[in-house]
Amino acid sequence: MQIGYARVSTQDQNVGLQRDALEMAGCERIFVETASGAQRDRPELRAALDYMRDGDALVVWKLDRLARSLKQLIETVEEVGERGIALRSLTEAIDTGTSGGRLIFHIFGALAEFERSIIRERTLAGLRAAQARGHVGGRPAALAENDLAAARALMREPGITMRDIARRLKVAPSTLYRHLPGGRGALLEQSEETR
Repeated sequence: MQIGYARVSTQDQNVGLQRDALEMAGCERIFVETASGAQRDRPELRAALDYMRDGDALVVWKLDRLARSLKQLIETVEEVGERGIALRSLTEAIDTGTSGGRLIFHIFGALAEFERSIIRERTLAGLRAAQARGHVGGRPAALAENDLAAARALMREPGITMRDIARRLKVAPSTLYRHLPGGRGALLEQSEETR
């Protein structure tokens, strides 16, 4: 049995072209999704896969309707392949139910792994080069030491809330708590211990 899967990104897009192509290809049932390809949770795709049995074929108009990235596409093809389900793409003329179609996907997988390796190598080389030039990675601290000293002084005043202090320093209260764990209570305990 051939099961069609069509996806459009927004309610405004028309699924008619995909549906017509899938019907002409002989799909007996078509599942239609309205969701971004980057979205991992796609209930209609899950429903189509749950509906399918060994020997069936999942048919899509184009591969980009099934997945946004090569990695996501390969994961989906592996999942359906393990269940004995083939994948057919009408536009790209790919059919993993054939040995040639499976070969193409193995090549895609090897290229994707190669690309990930190159990106990883370039990233590490860039980080090492930046460190050699004295650059420290990461985002600069939201609060400088003089800001923290001012915050500690303000925390000793019982009428000033942590929210007020954060507002004065132009940061979120969560940022203040991250730099001063325990807030006012921890500061008062430290003061007691130093006496």
